[in-house]
Amino acid sequence: MITSPLAIISLVLAAILLVPMVCRKIRIPSIVGFILVGMIVGPYGFELIAGGSTIQTLGKIGMLYIMLQAGIEVDINDFRQQRTRAIIYGVYSFILPFVLGIGTSLLMGFDGVTSVLMGAMYGSHTLMTYPIVNRYGVQKNAAVNITVGGTMLTISLSLFVLAIVRNTIGDISDSSFWITAAKMLGTILIITIAFPWLAQRFFKRWTDPTSGYLVVMTMMVMAAWMADFVGLEGILGAFICGVSLNRLVPNLGPVMQRINLVGNSLFVPLFLIGVGMMINVSLLWSSWTTILIAIAMIATKLVGKWLASWIAQKSFGLQAAERQLMFGMTHATAAGTLAIVTIGYNAGIFSPEILNAAVVMILTLCTSASFVTEYASKQLALQEEAKLEADKTDNSWLMMTVGENRHYELQELSELSELHNAEFNSESDWTEANDLIHHQRKAAIIYHPAQPLNTINRLLVAVPLYAEKEHDFISCFGLVRRLSSQLGARVVFYTNEQTQKALQAFCRRKGKYLRASYREMENWEDVLMIAKQMLPDDMIVLINARPSTPSYNPLFEQVPKMLTQFFSDHSYMVVYPEQETGNVVQDLLTGDTPQASTTWKIVSALKKRILSFQQTTPTDQTA
Repeated sequence: MITSPLAIISLVLAAILLVPMVCRKIRIPSIVGFILVGMIVGPYGFELIAGGSTIQTLGKIGMLYIMLQAGIEVDINDFRQQRTRAIIYGVYSFILPFVLGIGTSLLMGFDGVTSVLMGAMYGSHTLMTYPIVNRYGVQKNAAVNITVGGTMLTISLSLFVLAIVRNTIGDISDSSFWITAAKMLGTILIITIAFPWLAQRFFKRWTDPTSGYLVVMTMMVMAAWMADFVGLEGILGAFICGVSLNRLVPNLGPVMQRINLVGNSLFVPLFLIGVGMMINVSLLWSSWTTILIAIAMIATKLVGKWLASWIAQKSFGLQAAERQLMFGMTHATAAGTLAIVTIGYNAGIFSPEILNAAVVMILTLCTSASFVTEYASKQLALQEEAKLEADKTDNSWLMMTVGENRHYELQELSELSELHNAEFNSESDWTEANDLIHHQRKAAIIYHPAQPLNTINRLLVAVPLYAEKEHDFISCFGLVRRLSSQLGARVVFYTNEQTQKALQAFCRRKGKYLRASYREMENWEDVLMIAKQMLPDDMIVLINARPSTPSYNPLFEQVPKMLTQFFSDHSYMVVYPEQETGNVVQDLLTGDTPQASTTWKIVSALKKRILSFQQTTPTDQTA
């Protein structure tokens, strides 16, 4: 057995490096490879690493990582749309295996308490295969959002049954039970309310991504510890923490990049190796009872989770590949099952045969879930590539700031908005910026960052009349939709009735859903009303246009002065759609460039009179 810490670390890091390469060659998921490595080097294999080593302790953080990632990477806009489905699927995914588990356990001769606890073990699942979903880039799929949302409910219900069983077999009074329930509720409220509040204030003062990463990691571990302390499982605390910090940690932001890098390259593989180190294959041959129990447990779990996914597919109108993905993600089991079976065994409810059979079930289901999830994710990824993407992200964009060089902020904005072909620039004043934009036809953004993007709560988007008739308006809408998705920020459109109908149609597109609210804004002069309604963490987005385009309004020339005077304390963006090449673009309805409003004409006439008066006055005085 290896005792040198450096030798152990060298062995594990070599495994983490080589296993994915070998697995790609032999076409098996890396998750299976890491579990097999744990079985080989563990105490029940060649005994290269001790069973209670630091590897398993660090591996527990890997499970927290998986749950944190699942919570953070939920698309909030899609999740809100799928919220009811997620709850329904969570009920399906728990009740069906739970009822089947009780039935099969009673048939095998177990008593009622044991059968109920085994049913809770079947109802729970662990998102072990989520890294596969992440790798294929289908984590935004509706089926994934439904599954991740339902996971929180299934884990909660399983742990609730566990708490009832412990209360039943223990000497806990009713008052103690309700005190424990109150502690659990208080812990959840602290994680969901206090943690985001603290994190937002930290991110406003310190924009360093490394510090942000450490804040998220600290909160993840604290949430897990608090959940364990009050009787919940740490994985549930980490998942709730991830959902709570979702809006503050954009999926394409620098903090999330560090989370994925450290987690997927270190802690998650350590967790999988730790799971493999717990498996004692030799126990299978020690008793036929263990083998029969293991077969019954595996079959019950598979049937229950498949039925839940099949019913969900029929209920929600999903594709076959989406059903397979839901099934693959939900029949893997690890942390929740280990917690229930360990507590049951220590309390004398579970026999050693059940304990060993549960470990065999974990190995089998983790392996099968990896193959199913890999196949389904690949199918969905191929389907996504075959679809025509309505939001064009391959446009050439000109992104600039005025007054100071903010290259880092521009780069962050381009990454979160998925603008892959962007040119960054900085101009000394608005006159130079406007000249540059008006002499180019590419889509453009003028950005003023008053606070970090991940602390923005709302996007207030002012859309002028006829904006939907612009050649490239869909790209501007896609920019807002993607930014809202990454930031978890609500969108409020200020526009006229005609343009609002077009925006509502865009927001309802399948796979491009955007939850937005609308405010009436008939004329561009009404933009100043937004200043009175803005909150400290709002960002205003002005959809602008170049002269001789359908939505151009002469008042656009006053935008720089208006932004400087009324919006300088807030972050803002001025977005110019790409201008169609060729002849002058005219209004598609009237054939004419839209005329200036009556208000603007009056203001412009008064301004000319004042300027002419100022110019003649000195001459008169000299005379």
